[in-house]
Amino acid sequence: MKLAYVDQHAPTVDLIQSFSLEMTAKDIESLTDAAPLIPAGTPISVTYLPGEEMPARVAAAQAVKNLGFVPVPHISARRVLSRDDLQQFLAMLDEHVGIERAFVIAGDPASPMGPYEDALAIIRDGLLPTVGVRKVGISGYPEGHPDIDKPKLAKAMHDKIAALSDQGLEAEIMTQFAFDADAILVWLERIRQEGVTIPVRVGVPGPASVKKLVRFAARCGVGASAKVMLKYGTSITKLLSTAGPEKLIEELADRIDPSVHGDVLLHFYPFGAFVDTAQFIANHYGTAKA
Repeated sequence: MKLAYVDQHAPTVDLIQSFSLEMTAKDIESLTDAAPLIPAGTPISVTYLPGEEMPARVAAAQAVKNLGFVPVPHISARRVLSRDDLQQFLAMLDEHVGIERAFVIAGDPASPMGPYEDALAIIRDGLLPTVGVRKVGISGYPEGHPDIDKPKLAKAMHDKIAALSDQGLEAEIMTQFAFDADAILVWLERIRQEGVTIPVRVGVPGPASVKKLVRFAARCGVGASAKVMLKYGTSITKLLSTAGPEKLIEELADRIDPSVHGDVLLHFYPFGAFVDTAQFIANHYGTAKA
């Protein structure tokens, strides 16, 4: 095993040292409680969920900035009601937060609620650089997407990378959370062979109850409940027990080859439990603030 809590050359430390986190507009208090455990400058994504109003999303991004972290506001293309709506959101972020990074995703609605069909349409609109955005995250699906086939996913990825490059913007991929190291590694190798060289943040779940992991896995289409149970070495009788991503992280650390898989980092989905996730990372990988 290559895990080492103090060896700064250990592969796991390399994966963890520039990790990122994800929050919703409702997680400000939880993030504040966890802040002493999180390294300054950590990128923290602010999701674009239904039922959360624009001011709440902006306030969450502002809290991230005020706590010494880097806000990465999400834009869910199919939930944007109009171009004016998008301009207003970006203008508020620019005025109250000041952002250099954003994450753009198509979003869940089957049909667009406004003029943007997908993330590519948001990128091509050209509004992001007008408010200072210099780096844009796009989605990746190592275990596939429940509604989109692999060739379409691949084309969308290449189109978005090309559109960002045309505007002089940096790009990175942030994946849906996954459980299967084999699937992650095969996907990474494939996209590198296709010429994708940008950094990839692999999404992993923070420590959570197995029941919660199963629920989120079903929502995200990242595998059946049986796969979750298998990967986390538990059973249906232990749904209330807590599982962490140690096994997945260890396997990725042992098997990732930068010459094959490229620049890979981790993105944690805490499911609102920031203190637990930050404590888990600090305890296992020594990333707490000095």
